[in-house]
Amino acid sequence: MPDRHEASRAPDHYTGSQGEKGVARRAGTEAAGGHGQGIGTDTDVRYLITALGLIALFMVGELIAAIFSRSLALFADAGHMLTDVGALAASIWAARLAARPATGIWTFGLKRAEILSATGNGVVLVVVAVVITIEAVQRLISPPTVDGTVVLVVALAGALVNLAATMALARANRRSLNVQGAFAHVVTDLYAFLGTAVAGLVIILTGWQRADAVASLVVAALMLYAARSLLAQSGRILLEATPEEISLDEVRSHLTGVEHVLDVHDLHAWTVTSGQPTLSAHVVVEDHCFASGHAPQILDALQSCLGHHFDVEHATFQLEPEGHAAHEQGRHR
Repeated sequence: MPDRHEASRAPDHYTGSQGEKGVARRAGTEAAGGHGQGIGTDTDVRYLITALGLIALFMVGELIAAIFSRSLALFADAGHMLTDVGALAASIWAARLAARPATGIWTFGLKRAEILSATGNGVVLVVVAVVITIEAVQRLISPPTVDGTVVLVVALAGALVNLAATMALARANRRSLNVQGAFAHVVTDLYAFLGTAVAGLVIILTGWQRADAVASLVVAALMLYAARSLLAQSGRILLEATPEEISLDEVRSHLTGVEHVLDVHDLHAWTVTSGQPTLSAHVVVEDHCFASGHAPQILDALQSCLGHHFDVEHATFQLEPEGHAAHEQGRHR
């Protein structure tokens, strides 16, 4: 049985006009990082730029080494690093857009830019993985001669560069799906370089040229694994699914436990961007609450209940008398 939140205990500093029939109010509090969003964004962008610089410089050198050594694994890594450069640049751009305040038609600002960037990162990972897989299978069938020493040296150097980039991004706010996407690219490259180094060592010690193609397949598998997580999370947000951490049944149970609340319907919960869940609901209350001007206190009690039990930044409640349901179209639970 949910705790009952006495509406009469809520502050009464609202005007009587808020108690009119069918009243609706945007009720919410700033997110934990809301006041410092500009500072947090600037810090994240600095980390992203640091990682971008490291990877872009090394990518050029690796591409030259790949051409010289005829190594597909190095080509695969260089191609993945090219996607990293694009992903990091897109992440920086998206972070800047997301930090802009809400204006005009953009009532939530441009926060979804971060989700679009994460989705793009996931799609690019899939495309590059498919291209690498096709070429790797061909090289398993007919392997070219690969210079194992060049592969090993470049792979070890690449692992160090990606380790530095990973450490930089690890300090950014990885609750952001945008940063998560960039981080996934860089971490995947780190593991890929370690696998490529092993392939180079195997070629040096045994002369088994197919080790290069096998390492490429490992790189492709890591890309697909990272892409799956990114696309699943960004897809939930873009399709406005209920956040995983919120149970609508629990929300309804707590809200109906508020004094004078008879029913809750048209309950929706979605995510604007990473870490910013949003909720709306139609709340049926006892008819006398509108006549007595008690509606504002019920709104306070509803918001207090929601804030106490669920981490929701924005909530919109529409208060209705019992007879209002007959005037609603498309009503649902």
